[in-house]
Amino acid sequence: MSELTRLTLKAALEGLNARRFSSVELAQAHLEAIAAARALNAYVLETPEKALAMAEASDLRLAAGEGGRLEGATLGIKDLFCTEGVRSTAGSKILGNFEPTYESTVTANLWRDGAVMLGKLNMDEFAMGSSNETSAFGPVVNPWRSRATNRPLSPGGSSGGSAAAVAADLALGATATDTGGSIRQPASLTGTVGIKPTYGRCSRWGIVAFASSLDQAGPIAKTVEDAAILLTSMAGHDPKDSTSLPVATPDFAAFVGRPVKGLRIGVPREYRADGMPAEIEALWERGVAWLRDAGCEIVDVSLPHTRYALPAYYIIAPAEASSNLARYDGMRYGLRVEGPTLTDTYERTRAAGFGAEVRRRVLIGAYVLSAGYYDAYYLKAQKVRRRIADDFAAAFERVDALLTPTAPSAAFGLGDNAADPVAMYLNDVFTVTVNLAGLPALSVPAGLDPQGLPLGLQLIGRALDEGLLFQLGAVLEQAADFRARPEPWWRTAA
Repeated sequence: MSELTRLTLKAALEGLNARRFSSVELAQAHLEAIAAARALNAYVLETPEKALAMAEASDLRLAAGEGGRLEGATLGIKDLFCTEGVRSTAGSKILGNFEPTYESTVTANLWRDGAVMLGKLNMDEFAMGSSNETSAFGPVVNPWRSRATNRPLSPGGSSGGSAAAVAADLALGATATDTGGSIRQPASLTGTVGIKPTYGRCSRWGIVAFASSLDQAGPIAKTVEDAAILLTSMAGHDPKDSTSLPVATPDFAAFVGRPVKGLRIGVPREYRADGMPAEIEALWERGVAWLRDAGCEIVDVSLPHTRYALPAYYIIAPAEASSNLARYDGMRYGLRVEGPTLTDTYERTRAAGFGAEVRRRVLIGAYVLSAGYYDAYYLKAQKVRRRIADDFAAAFERVDALLTPTAPSAAFGLGDNAADPVAMYLNDVFTVTVNLAGLPALSVPAGLDPQGLPLGLQLIGRALDEGLLFQLGAVLEQAADFRARPEPWWRTAA
């Protein structure tokens, strides 16, 4: 039944509705694939009993003609989403075996529409990382391998488990989150499609918080249309989230296939970073040519404050993280390491429960929020954030969308940047601006580097203009004709 796992989400939904196979058969095929792919470490928790029970219920609804938008579709869920009665750890020891008594709004929306949960996906601890190496459950291994070496590669982060699972056909699609690029960068490194929606498009309720003003949920999928189908179900106004936007959710898949002739596409000159690999530059030029051939007008634009985005992000995000993570102290749930005093208990619990990268960011955040440094760092970073948003606003007065690379390189080796946090942070150089401005952005696989590893192009749109991104993304997808797949080496690695 391995052919079932190779289906796109759209094809699987069509097959289910036509009764060519059942949801139980689809779930069983994916569960078998997951069991044979544990060398990738994409899942931190497999839920076969739950998956088969949900699939059986889907088959009954399909038989009765009552199937939902995603009825019977098998998905993986990033372990940052709270799932009722199913362990949710955010990739951290400090949450232990925490089983929420509630369901995140995004996953509740998916179950409402008939989706089936295969399990919880690995991730960087508390979503802090760009390589999926900070997870308490160990690193995820990218399904792709370089032509030059068989050494294990990173799938990117923090949604590395989500991207690896979709790339290796261990799920039809997956939920993910993006705080500074954590959907788009892994999508680029694994040859998958990922969209970070407009801030507020998807509810944050029930998602373990990293940086509350930056976090946003979105899907990772096999195709642009699959991502559009998933986002339609994931999105929607939620009164439980004060930042959720009270706007209607369109049928995003309806934008796929629409002509793009006459649209103006901006190419920001500041994204031509020093030392950019030749293959990234060449791919960007091909993307420009593809959109021009489709009838788009290409416009040179400037985003002058781009070079300040990474410094601003790595002040704002840790500041918010230090505040959000203050609640993990061993008192109410999760890990607890006893000490002779209350303060000792706090200190020992947090020291044992948080990994090195999380501790680093909490310390940075506490420092920039401290008396005497708040104005010099945090307040200044917020002013820079405003300037970055203004840059985008000015650009969108002239153009309809922007085209950039997604990541500064193809997949890198596990361990390559582990000892150098700054080198790791540079993976977000093309993505953090979008989070700071609250805009939507889509990564589409568009080519291979000289070693046969996937590379992505990024489309950035106006707030709430995800439909246009899917419209343009489908054009890039068709022009790139990206059909490369990783060789399934992991099936014999167990």
